[in-house]
Amino acid sequence: MLKRNFIQSVGNTPLIYLDSLSRKTGCEIYGKAEFMNPGGSVKDRAALGMIEDAEARGLLKKGGTIIEATAGNTGIGLALIGNIKGYKVKLFVPSNQSKEKVDTLRGMGAEVILIPPAPYPSPENYRIIAGEVAKREGAFFINQFENESNYLSHYRTTGPEIWEQTDHQVTGFACAIGSGGTLAGVSLFLKEKNSEIQIGCVDPAGSAMNNYFNRGVAEVSPGDSITEGIGQGAVTANVRPCRVDQCHQLGDEVIVNMVHYIVKQEGIFLGSSSGANLCAAYLLAKKMGPGNQIVTILCDSGQKYVSKIYNSEFLSSRNLTITGDESSVFPILDARV
Repeated sequence: MLKRNFIQSVGNTPLIYLDSLSRKTGCEIYGKAEFMNPGGSVKDRAALGMIEDAEARGLLKKGGTIIEATAGNTGIGLALIGNIKGYKVKLFVPSNQSKEKVDTLRGMGAEVILIPPAPYPSPENYRIIAGEVAKREGAFFINQFENESNYLSHYRTTGPEIWEQTDHQVTGFACAIGSGGTLAGVSLFLKEKNSEIQIGCVDPAGSAMNNYFNRGVAEVSPGDSITEGIGQGAVTANVRPCRVDQCHQLGDEVIVNMVHYIVKQEGIFLGSSSGANLCAAYLLAKKMGPGNQIVTILCDSGQKYVSKIYNSEFLSSRNLTITGDESSVFPILDARV
């Protein structure tokens, strides 16, 4: 189908049948190939939705400046769409994100300010700093964590696409939480279509979502995960609408081993957040039992993480043993079922 520009190319990504996970669970497990969006990730959807919502409300006009706090992928979407629409884009990024993502953002023309990691709501947190700078400079602060047009973009696009692509037969959906927009929008839409659809989540160490969904308390867990783009320390406007039936917290080793396993078995080269999503889908499938149809999100490509999760020296520095073998993934996950 002919597309006139970048914006028209966002969304309508295919579902990919994941044979290796399906065989192990007796379910049909599919990954929605969000790495095929034009900016290379699921965040293109939210970036477009948040910009168009701001335009419709008169908060953003051509020639204006967009400011955002981002781990990278939302920033890529904002930078590319900003180029098309004539906005300057200034991004505040945690300094522990991969060099590939930072170089990509700068190559796309965005101004990137690296901020040392600090917990939210510390005054040194990148989100707090971005908001203060936006106020001072009179720029539009996207604020993806609190901007409800984030989750609504998935409610209007990702959820309906999954529903139609599975011929209304989907029985489970699973993914991790970054800003919360994907899980909130998709879970809300699917639950409205069929309240029996089960929703699963995986949370990395150092985040609060596992405690929030299982105990009702947004208490940050111990740990310092290397996963990028997921892990949330507060209950935000894009977390509150989430409909979650089960949530597990997993360490980096099983998450990273999952992406190494999938590239070996399926030939799909993914980032670490996709590893968490695949673990979430497997755990949900094992809980629900054979015969179910489960969808997860393949967020982005592994090309942005070659220097980290595909780099043996970096992994060794974090004391992670990564083989991508079945024994490094499934016994750990099965123990959680």
